[in-house]
Amino acid sequence: MRVAAGGALVLHAMAALTAGSAYPFVALHAICAATGVLLIVGLWTPIAGTVSALAAGLHAWFAPGDAATYGLLAALAAALALLGPGAWSVDARLFGWRRVEISDRTAERDNRDAPHE
Repeated sequence: MRVAAGGALVLHAMAALTAGSAYPFVALHAICAATGVLLIVGLWTPIAGTVSALAAGLHAWFAPGDAATYGLLAALAAALALLGPGAWSVDARLFGWRRVEISDRTAERDNRDAPHE
């Protein structure tokens, strides 16, 4: 998911920058490209996902011709910001991969209610 969202952000931003987009959108495309690269490698994923979600959302709002594409990219980036980088990322190598274990409460309850000998 990181590679798909980051790659699409980088490709769309580079295409717009090489085509000579209008001045206010140059900074927005540069931000999208930079955060797309960070998402691809998995570095600072929650921050990069939040910033790219905001940048893609702004692009979708101000450029209605690409609203569907950038709206989808904003949703993907927001999901990545919430989910985290995953096991194969620079964040996991630098800070360790955090995994949430959800216990089965019914098994605990059954063990607690069972008679002990």
